[in-house]
Amino acid sequence: MLVPIPVVCFVGTLVTDIAYWITANMQWANFSAWLLSVGLIVSALAVLAGLIDFFGDRRIREIRTAWIHAAGNAVALALSIVNVFVHSRDAYTSVVPTGLVLSAMVVLILGVTGWLGASLVHRHGVGVEVGERT
Repeated sequence: MLVPIPVVCFVGTLVTDIAYWITANMQWANFSAWLLSVGLIVSALAVLAGLIDFFGDRRIREIRTAWIHAAGNAVALALSIVNVFVHSRDAYTSVVPTGLVLSAMVVLILGVTGWLGASLVHRHGVGVEVGERT
């Protein structure tokens, strides 16, 4: 249940970056920096949970989709770390163009890894309890 928080924060960063690009109101850039920071903090917890899942079950590591999902999320996290440093700059250069491009790339990657994550659950049964519940 940790994953939705950083996803929403990183999508919100893209939205506030676009708002800043359109309006040049510095408060939007501040919102972006805060959203990125919260997203990264909660991502640290989500990464720990994901690593426990990934390395805790050999069957998960045998699924190619799991490797792509993990690698994509690692790239998105690395880009977000770079993005938080970009957003720490002053004024216009904190968002346009580098911050905006990084935010868009992260959202696109998260769209793909989210799809793959859903495939892991619904197609491969990762994280699904086998058997009936009483």
